[in-house]
Amino acid sequence: MKYVKYIFAALVICSSVPAFSQVGEADSVYTLQQCIDIAIRNNLDVKKSGLQMDRDRIYWNQARENLIPTLSGDVSRNINNGRSQDPTTYTYVNQQITYDQYGLNSSVVLFNGLNLMNSIKQTSLAYQAGKMDFEQAKNDITLNVITTYLQVLQSEDQESQTETQIEVSKQQVDRLTVLNKEGSISPSDLSDVRGQLATNKISLIDAHNAKYAAKLNLMQLMNVPYNKDVKLKRLPADLLPGQYSLTVDQVYANALTGLPLVKAADLRLKSAEKAVSASKGLYYPSIVLQGGLASNYSSFDSTRYHTQINNNYSYGFSVGLHLPILGNFKTRNNVSLAKIDRLEAQYTTETTKIQLKKNVDQAYINMRSAYERYQTLTDQVDAYSESFRVAETKFNAGVITSVDFITVKGNIDRAKLSLIGARYDYFIRVKILDYYQGKLAL
Repeated sequence: MKYVKYIFAALVICSSVPAFSQVGEADSVYTLQQCIDIAIRNNLDVKKSGLQMDRDRIYWNQARENLIPTLSGDVSRNINNGRSQDPTTYTYVNQQITYDQYGLNSSVVLFNGLNLMNSIKQTSLAYQAGKMDFEQAKNDITLNVITTYLQVLQSEDQESQTETQIEVSKQQVDRLTVLNKEGSISPSDLSDVRGQLATNKISLIDAHNAKYAAKLNLMQLMNVPYNKDVKLKRLPADLLPGQYSLTVDQVYANALTGLPLVKAADLRLKSAEKAVSASKGLYYPSIVLQGGLASNYSSFDSTRYHTQINNNYSYGFSVGLHLPILGNFKTRNNVSLAKIDRLEAQYTTETTKIQLKKNVDQAYINMRSAYERYQTLTDQVDAYSESFRVAETKFNAGVITSVDFITVKGNIDRAKLSLIGARYDYFIRVKILDYYQGKLAL
């Protein structure tokens, strides 16, 4: 009975965890944050970046642990035949003897030119850079998910707009069908409107395909099986951005301090500088404190085993000074290599900032262009809406031809679809600028 309770509890827990196994349900609705969380959890690049971060953390831990004294123990049993020296009495005997030796040794580095301390700082900075790389990997997948999520919503809005256009065309077809039967209109007017209806239906097919393609891209980013019936939660109206308030210079300044990619490059440069200092430390003498404890047992001595161990133990301490005089120029070459690594890290940092400036400038231009296009299309939709209202009234009154009416209707239909695309394009461009500033807030 208790196993049944455990199974029931496990089922309750599993059912409370948001997993994409529920995607198959037609009424499943996922928020943008849920999609981001799933993508970050499943993305292999993020996982690999996390592994590198863990590796850097272990290197840092080891560098700190190198300050801890070492401790080792040795145990050996020896059998000698013939003439040999008894290790307990140091006299020579000519018989088989068995003797045991026990030793405990410890050592700690007191000074080695600050090599250990600089190594700790070097690996610590490298670990901090690894954490920034991990954040960058998460930001990359987050931006991709946000843009693709918005593309799905854009496709859904365009699909909905196309369905509205189809409904308007159907109403016109129904009305003209009746009028055509009564002989009140030219048959070409009805065929023209039917052709417009067919055009709207083709646009709906294209909108369907665009929506399914965007969903496929989103699920591939999330690394989950594709399901075209998955629904996405609509974004609140207050999330749609207004006119962008920052200048391009402000965006770039924020990017230099907020983008994990830049932080990682700066930290790696500092780590490389500490690596040079650590390598130079090996030029200096090193001082090591050592200590040991030993005892032994011999079968030649008739004394009891434990008595011999107690009587024969010895201990001692020593301080050693190691002077590096000539070591195949390894230290000099290691310092030279560390300097090259530092220079490479410096170039990487500079290249990162130069490329960032180019990307920010281009992204800002794209944002401004998207906003201007959105504003222009808004004015266009307002103008075409009024034109369509007037044209529909005239067409219903028989004042204008079906060709004129379809031309006006085509204008408003295209303008509304373009406006939807422009609105989401501007939203995406704003999010790209947020990404460069390291503040992808939802």
